[in-house]
Amino acid sequence: MAIPKISSYSMPAATELPQNRVEWQAEPQRAALLIHDLQRYFLEFFDTQAAPVPELLANISSLRAQCKALGIPVIYTAQPAEQTPQQRGLLTDFWGPGLRLPEQQAIVAGLEPELDDHVLTKWRYSAFQRTELRELLYREGRDQLIICGIYAHIGCMLTACDAFMQDIQPFLVGDAVADFSLQQHQMAMNYASERCAVTISCAKLSEQLGHDASAKQNTAETSLLERLRQEVAELLQQDPQDIEDEDNLLDLGLDSIRIMSLVERWRGAGMTVEFVQLAEQPTLAAWAKGLAGTAAVGQVGVTQP
Repeated sequence: MAIPKISSYSMPAATELPQNRVEWQAEPQRAALLIHDLQRYFLEFFDTQAAPVPELLANISSLRAQCKALGIPVIYTAQPAEQTPQQRGLLTDFWGPGLRLPEQQAIVAGLEPELDDHVLTKWRYSAFQRTELRELLYREGRDQLIICGIYAHIGCMLTACDAFMQDIQPFLVGDAVADFSLQQHQMAMNYASERCAVTISCAKLSEQLGHDASAKQNTAETSLLERLRQEVAELLQQDPQDIEDEDNLLDLGLDSIRIMSLVERWRGAGMTVEFVQLAEQPTLAAWAKGLAGTAAVGQVGVTQP
């Protein structure tokens, strides 16, 4: 009836992951990360010093750090302690009373939720059942769900199925989930890849997220660079094509008064920019790099001199 004691097994390598039927690519602006039931209670059934737990926790930690750096929402599920018979329902018939102590409910040390993370109370196998997960993803404008945690063939797999049935693309991270056994771990990955999700390694997922973010950043900087070139050319009454990315704009005649006019104009458009920031590195390339992450960057080149 209770969860069995789990024997050690090696975390599947990237080369051991199944072939996917679909070729979805994870995108930072579309994705959310779900850390599924990574609670002390569920980890107690493993030898936490033996495989696959150390690799599981290391991969989830790495994945969470990257998602936070990219602005990807991080969502946790956690089953509550001391559920009433009505709340627990049929789970009792399969697994007994479940968590009994408040400390068992806590997320494993080192991966606790931070203030800007979302924590959902988990009631059934799927993270969508009796929670606001669907509404949360909708509010965040997310239609991809990256799934990691435990256990692979129960909550992780069924959450992936539920996501698929709601037109949310699930990504099951094969080496960032763990299970009762290697056989059940593999079963979950096989089912997901064949029926409802992309099964992917942590390294491959990180590569996809990083490549997409870098490509978009480069595109944004290139677009900004051209708008900056246009504005500076107007001030200097020159052809934009005559101003190179690395030209010293002071040598081209952009004096402090003209730089200050740019600062005031861009501040008026909602950007955060300082005179010193422009004067110390007076090239279009440096300005584009420095301004790419500031607010209202899309307004550059729209306001008139």
